Amino acid sequence: MPGAESQYRRVVLKLSGEAFADSTINFGIDAAVVQRIAEEVAEARVELGVEIAVVVGGGNIWRGMSGATRGMDRARADYMGMLATVINALALQDSLEAVGQTTRVQTAITMSQVAEPFIRRRAVRHLEKGRVVIFGGGTGNPYFSTDTAAALRANEIGAEVILKATKVDGIYDSDPKKNPSAKRFSQISYIDALQKQLKVMDSTAFSLCMDNKMPIIVFDLFRAHNLKRVVMGEKVGTLVS
Repeated sequence: MPGAESQYRRVVLKLSGEAFADSTINFGIDAAVVQRIAEEVAEARVELGVEIAVVVGGGNIWRGMSGATRGMDRARADYMGMLATVINALALQDSLEAVGQTTRVQTAITMSQVAEPFIRRRAVRHLEKGRVVIFGGGTGNPYFSTDTAAALRANEIGAEVILKATKVDGIYDSDPKKNPSAKRFSQISYIDALQKQLKVMDSTAFSLCMDNKMPIIVFDLFRAHNLKRVVMGEKVGTLVS
């Protein structure tokens, strides 16, 4: 059961592939970075008792869209991207278990030697038993992003919120790295985010969240203790609802 200070019972944490990357080359897996992510997840799990599922991207290894733009068959390129997400899922699993967390990796593409297949009721049971469930393989279908996978899984497992981890502290009206005067939103509606073309998620994922009233919190995961603060309900990042 969640601790007294936990605002949520069950959450989905969305990690982009870039979150795993070596920042100097923006590629591959930086073990120290993954360890920091694992420590943030463990802190929220242990101290607050919140159930955490994680959806991982694969852009640090391969992007299906980039392969397609170079003439590769789009479906094949997307399947390659799904496999990249499983590599990241296994890396995160290793780091989480190193900090004492029990985990399960579930994939949308069957690969029984390294992970369980995604089964909704089994995933929910793992969460109820206090395990961190890591979803790899996207939706299992080409033409859909891991943002869409996060929206889909969050609704399937009955999560209360999607926590979209980034390297900035919320949603801005323009790129804060290019515009020092960029305004950060503390809260914004789905409609306003769409009209302002703020690119919170791709349109398919965003529509799925909007249709099912699934709130999204965009926050900076790389500021110490931020995940715990978000789960406690502190005003961290930007809430889209």
